[in-house]
Amino acid sequence: MNQSNSNKARLRGVLAPVVTPFNPDFGIDYGLFIAHCKALVADGAGLAVFGTNSEAASISPCERMAALEQLLQAGIPADRLMPGTGCCSIEETVALTSHAISLGVRSVLVLPPFFYKEVDQAGLLQYYGTVIDRLGGASVALYLYNIPQYTQVPITEGLIDALLQHYPECIAGLKDSSGDWANTSRMLERFAPQGFDVFCASEIFLSQTLALGGAGCISATANVNARGIRAVIDGAARDAAAAESAQRSATEIRKVFQSRPMISAMKHFLSLRYRQPAWQTVKPPLSQLKGESKDALIRELTEIGFS
Repeated sequence: MNQSNSNKARLRGVLAPVVTPFNPDFGIDYGLFIAHCKALVADGAGLAVFGTNSEAASISPCERMAALEQLLQAGIPADRLMPGTGCCSIEETVALTSHAISLGVRSVLVLPPFFYKEVDQAGLLQYYGTVIDRLGGASVALYLYNIPQYTQVPITEGLIDALLQHYPECIAGLKDSSGDWANTSRMLERFAPQGFDVFCASEIFLSQTLALGGAGCISATANVNARGIRAVIDGAARDAAAAESAQRSATEIRKVFQSRPMISAMKHFLSLRYRQPAWQTVKPPLSQLKGESKDALIRELTEIGFS
């Protein structure tokens, strides 16, 4: 087993990149945020706060730090958290990661720097290496975040090999949001046997991921269906027929949400689930779902028996 994976308690299973509720002035609504996070934990999910579906790119580092503090003060267990701390700036990434560690959080999800295009492996290795070095040996499980359709900077097998060679004590795994099952399966076959935790980014691929030794999924729609996605994992461990049924249901639900702007769709759904219209607010430049789209979303979910 790789040294990085031999002695750490690791997050596995279902994690939600938690959608972020905003006030009318676009500040974070901490009351709604904490309540939603508590509901997700109760449904068996970990919390990948400040991910893509959290609108993290629109939230300042100071706001992220304050929100993380609020969660922990409200009793959210630190070992259920995997905050996104990756920024273009090494300094901001180190600041966010160090802050999380200081609060007792031990898992972080780190994007590659995403402004400059066509960067080479040496530059990415130096970026991640500098971040790790500046953490000064702090105990952290660092998960790489591969979402090249947004960043234009893919996390390659070669980069993972190099990072595991140089920083085995920190590099813990990968979230593959490439949307390419062939890529995810290669990562699983190559690295899962070493104890490197690979998460798929859509529950559509969850059963396949588990079959290849994957750690679980970090999926947007865990915000609305954490319990249903968790049933896939629980069924895989105990009951193949139950797992297959849960997988079909989770896939249907995912497809409804991903056929429209997912953040806005999930927020509209949560505004109805929680009876809190404020949940519909998205931060510019995003826009809320329009009336017809709202109606179609709820109609399609009702047709498949999800509410």
